[in-house]
Amino acid sequence: MKIDLKVALIGNPNTGKSSLFNALTGMNQKVGNFPGVTVEKKTGFAKLPEGRTAQVIDLPGTYSLYPKSKDEAIVLEVLADTQNSGHPDLLIFIADASNLKRNLLLYTQVADLKIPVIIALNMMDMADREGIRINVDALAKKLGVRVIPISARKGKGIIELKQAMAEATSVPLQADTIDLDNLYPGLIARVKQDFIVSNPYLALQLVYQYPYIRYLTPVEISKLKQLENEYDINPSKAQAKETIARYEFINDVLYDTVQRDSKPSQENYSNRIDKVLTHKIGGFLIFILILFLIFQAIFTWANIPMDLISNFFIYLTNLLSDHLPPGPLTQLITNGVLPGLSGVLVFIPQIAILFIFISILEDTGYMARVTFMMDKIMRKVGLNGKSVIPIIGGLACAVPSIMSTRSIENWKDRIITILVTPLITCSARLPVYTLLISLVVPQRMLWGFISLQGIALMMMYLLGFFSAFIVAWVMKKIIKSGQRGYFIMELPVYQWPRWKNVGLTMLQKVKAFAFQAGKVIIAVSIILWVLASYAPPGRFAAIERYYQTQRSSKKVSMMESDRLLASAKLEASYAGILGKTIEPVIRPLGYDWKIGIALITSFAAREVFVGTMATIYSADGDAHHQEAILQKIKAAKNPDNGLPVFTTAVGFSLLIFYAFAMQCMSTMVVVYKETNALKWPVIQFIYMTGLAYLLSFGVYHLLK
Repeated sequence: MKIDLKVALIGNPNTGKSSLFNALTGMNQKVGNFPGVTVEKKTGFAKLPEGRTAQVIDLPGTYSLYPKSKDEAIVLEVLADTQNSGHPDLLIFIADASNLKRNLLLYTQVADLKIPVIIALNMMDMADREGIRINVDALAKKLGVRVIPISARKGKGIIELKQAMAEATSVPLQADTIDLDNLYPGLIARVKQDFIVSNPYLALQLVYQYPYIRYLTPVEISKLKQLENEYDINPSKAQAKETIARYEFINDVLYDTVQRDSKPSQENYSNRIDKVLTHKIGGFLIFILILFLIFQAIFTWANIPMDLISNFFIYLTNLLSDHLPPGPLTQLITNGVLPGLSGVLVFIPQIAILFIFISILEDTGYMARVTFMMDKIMRKVGLNGKSVIPIIGGLACAVPSIMSTRSIENWKDRIITILVTPLITCSARLPVYTLLISLVVPQRMLWGFISLQGIALMMMYLLGFFSAFIVAWVMKKIIKSGQRGYFIMELPVYQWPRWKNVGLTMLQKVKAFAFQAGKVIIAVSIILWVLASYAPPGRFAAIERYYQTQRSSKKVSMMESDRLLASAKLEASYAGILGKTIEPVIRPLGYDWKIGIALITSFAAREVFVGTMATIYSADGDAHHQEAILQKIKAAKNPDNGLPVFTTAVGFSLLIFYAFAMQCMSTMVVVYKETNALKWPVIQFIYMTGLAYLLSFGVYHLLK
C-alpha cells in the first residue's frame, strides 16, 4: 500500500481521540507496541480525497510534553526525533471545544515543535449545550492553522477533516506562541551550538527532558547535564515558568474567540449528579445496587435465549445421530464436539448482557466515577490510583488489563497490580459460575422479583474485588520500594450512551469469546473424546463381557445395563486413568476423578471447565436419550453412595476454587512478557493455586 502522508493524532485524555481514530480508519487498523518500549501503538489507514492514503498513528493521551509516564514519554520522543518510525508529516490536534483553555496548553507546546498541524475541534455539540460560542474563523486566524469543527461520536466533520488533511502543506504555518529565548536567555543558542537542532523549543526540551529521550547518546546526555548545571535549571520551576507564559498567550487567544452564555453548563449538571453518585458512602451503595441489578438481569433475562440455544444443540445432536452412519466420527461429533460447544455457547446470552451493561456504564461516563471512588480504597491497600483501570478492566479479561498497567510508573505498584488483577472475576469465569450456581443454588425468587441465583453471582464478583484488595495489602508489606505513585484523572461529563457503540462492543466481545473459547473447546473436546473413548488393550472387552453376562442373567434391565456399561467404560478409559491418578489430591476438596479431568483441561482457559464437563457427562450418559447438559450434570450420582455428585458443599467448593485458581495460560504468558521475569508468573501461580486449594478445602468441610 502506497502511503502518501503520515499523520499522528495527539490530544488530552477524554477528548475523543480514539473515536476520531476509529472514524478515520474504520476497521483498517492494527495494534502493536512502539519500537523498544511496551507502550501500545494503534495504527490505521485513512482514504483521503484525490486518491491519497494516510497512515494514522494514535499517540497516547497526554496533558503536556512534560512526561510523567511511559505513555507520555513516547509522545515527546516520537515528535522530537525525526528519525523515529512514528514521526509524523502532519499532526491532528484533537481539542475538546467545551474545555478549550486546558487543551490549548498542550497545543502551544506541540505548535512550537513546528510540525504542520490541524486542529480538530471536537465536541462542538456539547460546547453549544453548555452555552460556549467559539468563533472558529477567528481562532484559526489567531493560531495560524486550520480549525475543523467535528463531532467524532456522531461522525460529523470527518469529510471536511479528511479534505484538510489532503490539502495540508509540508510547511508549518502555525503562529509562534511564547518568547522561548526569554525563559533562559542564551540557553537555546548554546544547545544549537552543541547539537544539530534547528527548532528552539526542541532545544529547550532536550535540556529539560533528557532523562526521558531514549535516542540521545551518553556523550550528548553528559553535555546536557553540564548545561543544566551551568544554567541552574530546575525542571519543575522551568515547567512552571513556561506554563505561566503559555497561559498568558492562551488567555489572549480565547478573549477574542470564545464567549460563554450565562445558562448552566452540562458540566455543572454533571457536578450536581456527582454529589450523589460519588458520595463517600452513598456512591458505593449506588454502585453495589447497580451491580445487583446487572446480575439479576444476567440470570432472569438470559433464561429464554439460553433454553433456545440448549434445545437447538439437543435437536442438532439427535438429528445427526439419526442420519449419520454409526461409527467413531459420529460419536466424536455427537458426544465430543457438540456437547463441548453447547456447554459454553449456551452462556453467550449472559455474556452479552454483562457487556451491554459494562459498555453503557463506560459510555455514559459512570465507569470513570467508579475508578475515582475506588482510588480511595486503592490508596488504603497500598496500590497506585492508576491500578483502578486494570482492576476494573479485569471484569472483561485479565490479559489486556495487565497490559494496561504500563501506565503505572511506580514499579512496586505495577507488580502488585499485575499479581492481583487475575483475582477479579473475568468473563471466562462467568460460564463456570453460572453453571455451578445453577447446580447448587435454588432457582427461587425472593419477594417475587429478586433472583437468589443472581445474588449468589454478585457475591462471587464482590469476592473477587475484596480478595484482590486483601492480597494487595499483604503484598504491600512484603514487596519493598521507596517510590510513590500518583493518580490524575479528568472526569468526563455525563452523556447518553451511543447505542450503536454499545451494540458493536457487545458483538465484538461475544465474537471474541465464542471464537477464542470455541477453538480451544473444540480441540479439548476432541482430545477428551479420544481419551474417554479408548482404553488400554482388553479393558473395554472385559467390561462388555461382564455386562453381557448381567443382561443374560436379567440381574439388571437393558437401560440400566447400558448406563452402567457407559460409566464403567469411561472409568476404564485413558481419561478415567488420568482422573483417577489425580483423584487422591483433589478428594479432600470433595471432587471426584471426573471433576479432576475438568480441572486439568481448564488450565488452558477457565471456561473450558464447562465444555469438559459437558463432554464427560455426554460420554457417560445414554447416547439414545439426549437432554440438556445441565440436567445431565445435575443427575450425576456418586457410584459409592448413590448421592448427587454436585452437593452444596462440592458446588461451593468449586466456586471458591475457580474464584482463586490461576487457570489461564494466556494470563501467565502476558505476565511473563510484561515483567520480563519468570519468577512473577511462578509466584502468581503458586499463591493463587495455594489459596484456591486451602479455601476450597475449608468451604467443603464447613458445608459438608
